[in-house]
Amino acid sequence: MKHVNILMVCLGKICRSPLAQGILESKVNSKRVRVDSAGTAAYHTGNPPDPRSIAIANKYGISIQNQKARQFSKEDFNILSKIFVMDQSNYENVIALAETQKEIDKVALILGAEREVPDPYYGGSEGFQYCYDLLDDACNRIQKSLN
Repeated sequence: MKHVNILMVCLGKICRSPLAQGILESKVNSKRVRVDSAGTAAYHTGNPPDPRSIAIANKYGISIQNQKARQFSKEDFNILSKIFVMDQSNYENVIALAETQKEIDKVALILGAEREVPDPYYGGSEGFQYCYDLLDDACNRIQKSLN
């Protein structure tokens, strides 16, 4: 059985990508699929997810509070099967580090072409709910594609 390594990427790795990681982890076989998350910026390195992301995950029985923010690095291309980014800006930041077409081909917007998961950081809790709903749908599609 082939092992799949998936990375979720947003800007700071405290709102969207830890939520996406937790959601997908709850849907896949951890013996077959490893999910991680990172940010393209190092603003929050070592910090846990935003309390609002933790709260919305907890609402659905998903634990993300033990995750720690880390920055995406070029070395990630070597170990990852697929890299899902939350928005166009982060897509461009990730592929700017790619050295080959094979690496670029690993990167995709999580909602598909020209659709983005809005950053809920500066909004209220309703933005986190909307973010969760978008990511839950996207993770359902990813999980089905793995089977």
